[in-house]
Amino acid sequence: MSCFKRPTHKFKSVLNNALPLAFLSAILATSGCGGGGAKAPINTVVVTISPTSARLTTTSTQQFTATVVGTKNTNVTWTATAGTVSPSGLYTAPTNVPNPPIDTVTATSVADPADAAAAEVTILPGPNTISVTLSPIAGTVTTFGTLQFSATVTGDANTAVTWYVNGIQGGSQSTGYISSSGLFYAPGGVPTQLIGNGSFKATTATVTAVLNDNTAYFASANVTILPANQSVQAAPIELGTSGGNVNDSSTDKSLTFCCGGTLGALIALDNTQYVLSTNHTLARSDAANIGDAIVQPGLLDTNCDSTRTTTVANLSQFYSLQNNPQPPNIDAAIAKVIPGEVDASGNILYLGATADANNVPISGAPHAGPGLSVDSTLIGRGVAKSGRTTGLTCSTIDAVDISLTVEYVQNCDGTGIPINVQFSGQIEIEGTTFSAQGDSGSLVVTQDTADPVGLLFAANDTSSVANPIQEVLNYFQDAKGNLPTIVGGAAHQVIGCTLPAAPQSAVTVATVAATTNAALLNAVKTRDVHLSEILSKAGVEAVGVGSSYDNPTQAAILLFVAKDQPHGNLPRQIEDIRTRVVEVATPPRTGALSLAESTKVEQSAANVQLPPTLSDSEFKRAQAVHSANVATLLKQSGVQGVGISPSLDSPGEAALLIFLVRGVAHDAIPPVIDGVRTRVKESSRFRANYGGIQSSPSCTLHPRKAAPSKALQQK
Repeated sequence: MSCFKRPTHKFKSVLNNALPLAFLSAILATSGCGGGGAKAPINTVVVTISPTSARLTTTSTQQFTATVVGTKNTNVTWTATAGTVSPSGLYTAPTNVPNPPIDTVTATSVADPADAAAAEVTILPGPNTISVTLSPIAGTVTTFGTLQFSATVTGDANTAVTWYVNGIQGGSQSTGYISSSGLFYAPGGVPTQLIGNGSFKATTATVTAVLNDNTAYFASANVTILPANQSVQAAPIELGTSGGNVNDSSTDKSLTFCCGGTLGALIALDNTQYVLSTNHTLARSDAANIGDAIVQPGLLDTNCDSTRTTTVANLSQFYSLQNNPQPPNIDAAIAKVIPGEVDASGNILYLGATADANNVPISGAPHAGPGLSVDSTLIGRGVAKSGRTTGLTCSTIDAVDISLTVEYVQNCDGTGIPINVQFSGQIEIEGTTFSAQGDSGSLVVTQDTADPVGLLFAANDTSSVANPIQEVLNYFQDAKGNLPTIVGGAAHQVIGCTLPAAPQSAVTVATVAATTNAALLNAVKTRDVHLSEILSKAGVEAVGVGSSYDNPTQAAILLFVAKDQPHGNLPRQIEDIRTRVVEVATPPRTGALSLAESTKVEQSAANVQLPPTLSDSEFKRAQAVHSANVATLLKQSGVQGVGISPSLDSPGEAALLIFLVRGVAHDAIPPVIDGVRTRVKESSRFRANYGGIQSSPSCTLHPRKAAPSKALQQK
C-alpha cells in the first residue's frame, strides 16, 4: 500500500500556484515509505489554470487555458457558477452582475474528476448594462394622500434601492415622506419653489430610487401634489378653496392670462352671509364693479374658461387700495353668497379637528365670533391656514404691529409698473412654506383653538403677512353699526398641524451666521476695555464673543448668565457693539472667554427657539418706541417694514424687527433705538400673493361686464 496520499484540492491549489512543476516532480520522485518497504508507483494528476484571476465587465469574454500533468488524458471539463465557458475555455461573463459580484471558473480533469483548478472572476457592470426604472414615471397625488412607487433594476443581481424625496433620504415634512418599500406620503401642504421676483409658487416633489451597491445608477419621478382646494366643488362649496372674480383676466397682444386666489372664510352680517377674501382676489385690486360674479374655482384652475366655473357669490364691498386718504390697514373684500352655493356652516377644507380613515384631515369650521385681537399673546402663537395653492400649512407668528410697504403690479399677468401700497398694524407669519401665489384670501387661525387671527394677503421669501382679522371685520360694519362675525363653530384643534405629513415651520432655531474676523476682533477689544464693568453686573458669570442673532452680520459681546435669572438690567450694547445674553447652567470659568471657549459654552447651552413670548409690559414698551420711530425708519433706503418681535439676543426682551430689502443699500441699523433692541431680517420685497397662468389656445373667455381699469390687477 502506497503511503503517499493524494493531495487535497486545497493543497494542490497551493502547489499549482506556488511551486514550479520541475520542483514538484522532484519531490514526487524522491518520496517513499519509511522502514525500507518497496516503493509504490506515483500516478498523481495535477491541473493548473491560467490566468488564475480576472476582472471582466458583464457579457465580456476571457480565454482560459488548463494544463494537466500526471495522465495521458489532458482533457478538462469547464464550468462557471454565473457565466458560461465553451469547451475551449472561452469564458463569457453573465449579463447581470451577480451578488456577490464574483464568479468561479473551474477546469476539472476528465481522467480524474477529483482533480481540478479554479480561477476567480470579478464581474463589473458594463456600459449600459445596469438600469433603474421607476413605475409610475410621474404621478399626481392629493395632499395627505399616498402613491406607491416601485423600482425595477436590471443588470445587477442586487436590486435593493434607497428612496429619497427632493434629495433627502426618506423625505421631509415639507416635501413628503417615502417608505423603504416606495410608498410616498404626500405632505399636507404643497411644496413651493422660489421664483425670480422673490415670491413662491407651487412645485413638484421628486422621488428618487438609488441603487444601493452602485449609487451611480438611479431613477427619478416627479410627483405633482394637488390640494383639494383647487378642485371644482359641488354646491354647497367649502371654503379655503380656489376662486375669484369672473372677469379676472388680462390680454397682452395675443396672449391671455387669468388669475385667482382663495375664498377664505364665511362671515355673517345682519343675517346675511358673505364670502371673505382679499381685494386683489375678489375685486381685482380696485378694478372690479360691485355685483361682479365671484366664481369657484378661479379662472386660473379652469384654463381661463368661465363656463367651467360656478358663480357662488356677488361682489358686495371692498376696501379701496388706492382711493383712501390714509394708508390702508387691510386688503379685503366681501361677496354676498348666492343661497345654497356655499356651506352655511363655514367649513374650511382640511381645518377640522379629526382625520378620516386615511389620515386625511376633514373639513372644519373656524371658531365662530370676532376672532382674536392683536396683542402680546399672539407672538409665538402657532397658526394654520388652508389655501388654494399650498393647502394646509402650519407655522407661528413671529411679529405683529408691522408697518410695511407691499408691492402690487398692474395686470393679471404680473406686468406693468409696480405700485407700492403702505400698510400698518400687520401680522407676520414665519417660514417660507406657509404660502405661495394664489393663497391670498386664506383665513389664518390658531392651531390649538381655530380662532381667526388674520387674512393672508402678501409674502416675501422668508415669511407671510396677514391683515388683523378684527380690523377686517370692523371695516365691513353696516350703516346700522352691526359688525360682521366669522361663521363657524366651537373652538377646536387643527389636527392637520399635528400629522406627520403637515409641513411645520413653527420652530426656528437661531444659528450663528458667519461674522468677519475683523468684527470679532473689534468685539474682543471693546469687551476687554469694559471687562471689569461688565463682570460687576449682577448675574454675569463670564463674558465672551460671538455673532449677534438679531443681526447675524454683526459681532456681539456674549454675556453668560445663570439660567432663569433676571437680566433686564444688563447693557443692550457696549459702545457700538451689540450684546447677546446666553443662559447657561454653569460656565466653565468666570472672566473673559476666548472665541473657542464661548462657542463651546454655547453648544452646551439649550438651543434658542423662536419665537418666544413677550410680557404685556415689554410689548407695550416696544410699541411706544415703534410708534415714535416707524415713520423715520420707513423713509430710509432699503427698509420695507418695521414691526415688534422677540429679540433673539436677549430672551424675554422685545425688539424692533426691521425688514430690509436684500441687495439694496441701507443705512446702518443701530443695535438699540430708545432702549429697545433692533432685529434685522433681509428678504425679497413684500408682494401681494397673486396667482396667475397663461391660457392655452383653447381658452374660452366670455365678454367682460366692464372695461378693465388701469388699477392694480394682481393676485
